[in-house]
Amino acid sequence: MSLKSFSRTRIAMAALAVVAVAGFGALVAMRLETHPAAAAEAPRAPEVDVAAVIQRTVTDWQSYSGRLEAVEKVDIRPQVSGTIVSVNFRDGALVKKGDTLFVIDPRPYQAAVDQAAAQLAAAQARTGYAQSDWERAQRLIGDNAIAKRDYDEKQNAAREASANLKAAQAALEAAQINLGYTRIVAPVSGRVSRAEITVGNVVSAGAGAASLTTLVSVSPIYAGFDADEQTYLDYISHMKDGSAMPVELGLANESGYSRKGTIESVDNRLNTSSGTIRVRARFDNADGTLVPGLYARIKVSGSAPHPALLVDDTAIGTDQDKKFVYVLDKGDHVTYRPVQIGGQQGNLRVIVGGLQQGERVVVNGAQRVRPGEAVRARTVPMNGDPEGDAASSLARTHDADPLAAAAKETPAQTPARTKDGKTS
Repeated sequence: MSLKSFSRTRIAMAALAVVAVAGFGALVAMRLETHPAAAAEAPRAPEVDVAAVIQRTVTDWQSYSGRLEAVEKVDIRPQVSGTIVSVNFRDGALVKKGDTLFVIDPRPYQAAVDQAAAQLAAAQARTGYAQSDWERAQRLIGDNAIAKRDYDEKQNAAREASANLKAAQAALEAAQINLGYTRIVAPVSGRVSRAEITVGNVVSAGAGAASLTTLVSVSPIYAGFDADEQTYLDYISHMKDGSAMPVELGLANESGYSRKGTIESVDNRLNTSSGTIRVRARFDNADGTLVPGLYARIKVSGSAPHPALLVDDTAIGTDQDKKFVYVLDKGDHVTYRPVQIGGQQGNLRVIVGGLQQGERVVVNGAQRVRPGEAVRARTVPMNGDPEGDAASSLARTHDADPLAAAAKETPAQTPARTKDGKTS
């Protein structure tokens, strides 16, 4: 009897469960009938900005880092010893070739000049006397009125006096040169550094002497950099003597390249340890902004103008060792597309392979999409493409129309009706 009672209880509980499920299903059905829009609502597709791949005529450029170098750099050192009595420039001033920079006490050297001049005068007197005596001996030897020995002595004395005269002249010239060295002048035009040794200090002469200051030329100026072997073989090695290969220069505080120049020289050998070759470019520096030692970004022309496909550099992603972009098909579905990239042209990047002109590439919002996913595409101009600005502006104006936007964003809905047939 107890077993039959337990069975009835289980049957009753199962019946109650069926009734509950049926009631819940009916309730859900009623709510779906009451709110059909909520049932039909689906997650909205992500919105992204897309731009068409553009084609332009471009010139390939290779970028390098280097340093500015003065065309002429001179360490000013004294060539005679003495006491500095004058410094005739301001630190960092521009000077011209021949301007006096330092003056060393000239009095000892002026005295040496005067002494050498006196010795020259004495030598000239001795030479005149010896020459006259020899000429007299020449007349007498013809009449055998003088001994041959005496004649030879007078001839030798005349020649010795002539040699002494030349020595005296050279001594005077050397004394005058040393006197001139007491006035240290600028050997080239340029900008002078600070005075390392000031008035009152004694300086010594020679190549090992302390530098008084340094002088560098201003314009033009060199930019030295190391080019890799491949670039040298592909581009620079074809440069003929006398031909000018264009280069551009940018400073550390500049985003672009503000100055144009040409390659001046290429080293005569490759550095085997680094695989690079030293190249020197020449730039005008009339305003004096460029100074030796500044960091420089140098861009070297690498090819003749040629057509190329370009996309925004920010649209290119990195997948381990590969580059890729997201491309939209006709149904606005995202496609993963590997690409081969080339050089950079401003904000754009050259695409060597993987894309076709006119294909739509995701340029903003790529982090919100996945391959195969449908998206809502908003067409924008490719960054740096002035030709696409007008069309994109027109499209944005059309989208900004409130009536058009409302018609576009708000789907048409059928008015709901009540049970009695009236419109709600």
